[in-house]
Amino acid sequence: MTKDRLDKVLGNFGLGSRSDVKKEIHQGLVKVNGVVIKDPGFKVSLADEIIYYEEKLTRKEFYYFMMNKAPDCITATEDLREKTVMDYLSERHRNMKLFPVGRLDKETEGLLLFTTNGELAHHYTSPKHFVEKEYYAEISDPVTNEDILSFEKGILLDDGYKTLPAKLEIPNLDSPTIVTVWLKEGKYRQIRRMFQSLGKEVVYLKRMKMGQLVLDPTLPIGNYRELTTDEEILLKQKTPIIQ
Repeated sequence: MTKDRLDKVLGNFGLGSRSDVKKEIHQGLVKVNGVVIKDPGFKVSLADEIIYYEEKLTRKEFYYFMMNKAPDCITATEDLREKTVMDYLSERHRNMKLFPVGRLDKETEGLLLFTTNGELAHHYTSPKHFVEKEYYAEISDPVTNEDILSFEKGILLDDGYKTLPAKLEIPNLDSPTIVTVWLKEGKYRQIRRMFQSLGKEVVYLKRMKMGQLVLDPTLPIGNYRELTTDEEILLKQKTPIIQ
């Protein structure tokens, strides 16, 4: 089993810089398997129990969080002019080197995944894997059967690109401006541009699902939380990633 330095492990938890956690280790504030450890270079494995300031740290190979993205920020790790999704994370979680998987437009709300697992992130964003995403959308004008057929065939966008076939559904025929959209690709502002090509405007857009992972309906806008064990399993279904 792979072992890492204790100071590196604490740093990966976002608990401070390497020098900060070294000082805390020297001060006897960290226990491993019930024993106070004052050596920053002490090697620990995933099986070891680490107590930091009386808090038990649950160490994992990778970390996964879901956010219900707010519509006032861009999906980027940093930006000098605009508020980013990273601004919604606590300092500790930012220090854990979490990053967003894929992107949502600034105005779009909903499910955004954060992880430290680069391989899984690549799977979810690579066009080769066709990971399906589900969206709830409110449209300026009633959606027609012709629109549904256009989505099924693929739509020619303003830059000449023809989209892959997509699914468009009207859940309640009494409300033809409220639809569900399923995509297996993610071009820039794609859903908005698809409807623009049909002479309609997206008034509101929210991502509800990525692959098998569903947005927690109780998660307030702008909030985030770590995935449960069951959600991690769903996240990795049909994914060539073991971790």
